[in-house]
Amino acid sequence: MNRRIRVDGLPYRTRVYVNNQVLIPSELVKLLGIERSIFANVVIRHEGKVISINGVKLLHNRRATSRQFTIPREVREAYGIKPLDEIEIISIEPIEIASNRRNAVLSS
Repeated sequence: MNRRIRVDGLPYRTRVYVNNQVLIPSELVKLLGIERSIFANVVIRHEGKVISINGVKLLHNRRATSRQFTIPREVREAYGIKPLDEIEIISIEPIEIASNRRNAVLSS
């Protein structure tokens, strides 16, 4: 089942999944150039509150370009974020880890 989600950039409105994860559709992943990123700092808006989440792991499926990240429990509890709540992703900034960069240079 291939469902295409049309995205033209950020901010992007979506819902929190039952497992407390948030989908970043493949079109948005490509647009932001974060296909190879493993960690990111994400800023979301929930019920008018702007929330920064630092160092989330961008999970991926082998067959898809889309990514997902889990909203940490302490953030969910502090801001009352529940499954199926609507949130708005304001920004996603990839984090480069020095060891990954060094390994990439060594293997080139």
